[in-house]
Amino acid sequence: MFLSRVGVRSSLSGVIRRGYAAAAGGNEMAFTFAAPYQVYYNKANIKQVDVPSFSGAFGILPNHVPTLAVLKPGVLSVVEGDNSVKKFFVSSGSITVNDDSSVQILAEEAVPVELIDGSAAQQELSAAQQELSRASGDKEKAEAQIAVEVAEALVAASKL
Repeated sequence: MFLSRVGVRSSLSGVIRRGYAAAAGGNEMAFTFAAPYQVYYNKANIKQVDVPSFSGAFGILPNHVPTLAVLKPGVLSVVEGDNSVKKFFVSSGSITVNDDSSVQILAEEAVPVELIDGSAAQQELSAAQQELSRASGDKEKAEAQIAVEVAEALVAASKL
């Protein structure tokens, strides 16, 4: 059995149990959000972040259960300490909620929604759809389908 080979204890007293995050300052949490060329938040205190993920969109509040998830193309919303909301388009990436109530989101691509050019996003969607219709092999079809899904989410984000 794999778990016994890697040293997982078999007694119940030694098993780590999943639980809610420990309180880390009341109603705020340390939030880090970055993409390869931009750090948007670095251990900033925020109230909430809403994320699109492949397991469904969900909100993260202080004391959230520790979680690992994968970002899905869509809009990520951050509720800052003054209750202002900042929205970002993300293409993909990872979400980590730690037991100390800190949250890290690392995106492959991220851009504030107000910087999205709606007509350019629509052109990108048209090009991706044409590429999908021309794709012949399984790999080409999968890559083109991903491009279509990202472009559709980008167009939707441009309308916010």
